[in-house]
Amino acid sequence: MSTANPPLRFAIIGCGVIGPTHAEAITSLSDARLVAVADEVLAKAEALAARFQVTAYSDPERMLAETRPDVVCVCTPSGLHGVNACLAMRAGAHIIVEKPMEITLAAIDEMLRVQRETGRKMAVISQHRFDEASMRVHALAREGALGRLVLGNAQVPWWRSQGYYESGAWRGTWALDGGGVLMNQSIHSIDLLQWLMGPVKSVQAYADTLVHRMETEDTAVAILRFASRALGTIAATTGAYPGVTTRVEIFGDQGSAVISDDRLSYLHLARDDHEPAGPYGKAAPPLASAAPASGAGQAALASATTHAAQIADMIRAIREDGTPILDGIGARHSVAIILGIYESARIGREVALT
Repeated sequence: MSTANPPLRFAIIGCGVIGPTHAEAITSLSDARLVAVADEVLAKAEALAARFQVTAYSDPERMLAETRPDVVCVCTPSGLHGVNACLAMRAGAHIIVEKPMEITLAAIDEMLRVQRETGRKMAVISQHRFDEASMRVHALAREGALGRLVLGNAQVPWWRSQGYYESGAWRGTWALDGGGVLMNQSIHSIDLLQWLMGPVKSVQAYADTLVHRMETEDTAVAILRFASRALGTIAATTGAYPGVTTRVEIFGDQGSAVISDDRLSYLHLARDDHEPAGPYGKAAPPLASAAPASGAGQAALASATTHAAQIADMIRAIREDGTPILDGIGARHSVAIILGIYESARIGREVALT
């Protein structure tokens, strides 16, 4: 008789843009089984349920009571993450929450309190931590191969049309989106930056709405002081037509690395040099890399693949009674940085993070 554990049973709350990505990721894993989906707009839940042959609900509480999933993926608008995550944890499920974890630190801290109270496990989506480039640079930084880190930059010059913001009443609102280009689009790059460089001590920033009709910012720049005393910058917009390369740059006194569109486009380490750089340094050719994926289908496939890696990490944590690579405590940091940037832009001076 086989002693293998049965697949963990998954459910999804929120069947909009990102819900189908979670469904694709879950069903790609042999140790996971999707059993139900819920959305307050029943037609959205029914469409996703029909695609994956599972049960559709409009009431997540009823779904939790009737299907008793092991893990729930929370894919609702950002400002509703907390209430749905807490509902699922209190119903006995572990949770995987889409980014951002929530839009206020108070809501995040309540999620962490309920997690402690229920003993459930929590992972927050930051799937680019699982990219090969990110993992390689993180390992190099932790082993000291880059030397003392001195400068870290995140650049997110993206494009979103006015129609994008008008496609959902929650988009670009403080109440449900929690912010604009920083909280929604740039949080992945901000998470990677602080994961690679270390904790952020303070921020000073500007933010504005320059292109779109929306409540929140579509353009922002910030200067960061890391706890290590290194400096950094964040520059982000959704007004850069037609959308340009996303970059995370890490510079140290023994090496430099650049991640462009999730690929390691530049890496140079002093330990690999046959002779040291001269007084003016030296140019080095970028790494050869595959051509970037193009087309919405390829982008969706890549997203589902990296989501699957993070969901598999959650399954590992449950099976081993361990901790996911990005838990709620870790996910709080990137939201704190973004909220600090908003506060600095509002008051016009440097803000210390807590």
